Amino acid sequence: MHDAPQQHTTHDANDPGALVDTYLITLMKPDPEGARQYVSPELRIRFTGGREMRDPSECTAFNKARYAWVKKRFESTDVVAGATDEYAVVYNRGTLYGEWLDGTPFEGNRYVDRYVVRNGLITEMDVWNDSAEWMLVRAGLATL
Repeated sequence: MHDAPQQHTTHDANDPGALVDTYLITLMKPDPEGARQYVSPELRIRFTGGREMRDPSECTAFNKARYAWVKKRFESTDVVAGATDEYAVVYNRGTLYGEWLDGTPFEGNRYVDRYVVRNGLITEMDVWNDSAEWMLVRAGLATL
């Protein structure tokens, strides 16, 4: 397990895993404007709970409303077998760490992201994580 690199890295246009890593590194800075270069104009984003978004800036705004700050520790980025230059499915998984809005630190919050890459651009992004469960625990409504 490692923290997402802090430096912007270049990616091989034929490597959908590297594309996803570079996109995530850029998005988590946060730099939604820079992240746009890696996504299709037809991008569809679906966050935990079925929240639909269309632009990286919406991810940044959502995170800003939930966390004081948040980063990802990548555990793996996996390209599903059978990927081609025209179509690939990529999973990135790891843990989130950061601070809740009240300044309380957290780490170890699991996430899995699924991406569809078509012709070198991300067209779909699905995001799942444990944040909602952790928020229920903090509110006294659940136990882990």
